[in-house]
Amino acid sequence: MPKFLIAAIISLISMTTMAKPIVVLGDSISAGYGIEVDQGWVALLQKKLDKSKTGYKIINESISGDTSAGGLARIDRILAAQKPAIVIIELGANDGLRGLPPQQMKKNLAGIAHHAQKAGAKVMFLAMKIPPNYGKRYVDMFYNVYPQLATELNVPFVPFILEDLALNKDMMQADGLHPNAKAQPFIAGKVESYLLPLLK
Repeated sequence: MPKFLIAAIISLISMTTMAKPIVVLGDSISAGYGIEVDQGWVALLQKKLDKSKTGYKIINESISGDTSAGGLARIDRILAAQKPAIVIIELGANDGLRGLPPQQMKKNLAGIAHHAQKAGAKVMFLAMKIPPNYGKRYVDMFYNVYPQLATELNVPFVPFILEDLALNKDMMQADGLHPNAKAQPFIAGKVESYLLPLLK
């Protein structure tokens, strides 16, 4: 085998093994519910990072239907296995849809963040909103959890990631809750703009 080819292979292996992991801990919005996985915003964000040659690799640990409690229960195992440099937390929507107490959701999300930070990872929250079924007071209490945590933990958060998409039928699936394939590039772009400062 030519020496230059051997060197190229070794270089490629080194780049792969040196890639710094980013874990996305989310629910169906990040798991790509109802669309092909490679169409989802997580996969599209990875392509953006590859194009920019940032040296980061995204590991998607999202599960459709997951709650903040589920994320808290899984985080230690994920941290031990992946050793991420950054953890992007996109959880809470299913708590809200089930009418669970926002303060408990806040406690769970804070717990996830604390575990990640203790393991040496940076943290970023992706904020979600819920339909008005439970009334304005509950909806406001739910959403306010994200900016409160961002301030208290001194971490960034991305405002409602489906802003300008959720009410656009052309961007949503028939259930009105999940973004379709057309919406994914917009989500990826929004997340990227908040993520880039953490990569420096």
